[in-house]
This record gives sequence, structure tokens and C-alpha cells, in this order.
Amino acid sequence: MRLIVAVVQDYDTDRLLSAITAAGLTATRLASSGGFLRTGNTTVLMGVPTDEVGRCLALVRATCGRRPAVPGPSTFSDVEWQETAIDDVQVGGAVLFVVPVARFVRFPRVTAFVR
Repeated sequence: MRLIVAVVQDYDTDRLLSAITAAGLTATRLASSGGFLRTGNTTVLMGVPTDEVGRCLALVRATCGRRPAVPGPSTFSDVEWQETAIDDVQVGGAVLFVVPVARFVRFPRVTAFVR
């Protein structure tokens, strides 16, 4: 069993989670902050069998591709905005950590709450 921790841009998160679900895998979404150009990030946790790691990494690669973006004026709050001084930058992609798991336990899901 492996724990895959993927830090992806918010823009890619829904597409990634849809692909993971369609592949029969499960994931947990955590809001996270930081990142290049002050864009939002999401941390996705996936517990997968060791033999499924390659397929999971391929899903991340396919859904979290790099793309060009031009930073806007709100990105540079401490300097004067000069549009001609800014080149296109590449955003997207993902940072992944694959960690061995000593024990994985899933408790039954609660389907109804009793008051």
C-alpha cells in the first residue's frame, strides 16, 4: 500500500478527482495554500495498492498538465505593473510524494445520523 500526496492547482483538481473516481480509485481533497503566482492549491491524498501507483501517476500526469499563463497586475502588489516586462510563464503540473504505508484501515462509512 502507498500513500500518494499530490499538490495540484485548484484549476486541475476537479478534472483529477473525476479521473480518479472513474478509474475506481478513491481520494481525499484538502485545501492548501501557497504556490507560484499566488494561485490556489489543493492537496489530494490517495491510498492505493502498490501495483496501482503507476496508473495513479499516469492519471495525475494526464489531468494536471502544464499550460502558459500571463500573470495579471494583482500578482505584483509590491512593484509597478509593466505589461511589456512580463513574459509568458508555465503553470500547472503537480508535486507528488509517494510514501509506503505500514497499515491502512478504513472504517465503515456512516450513511445516516441518529439524533
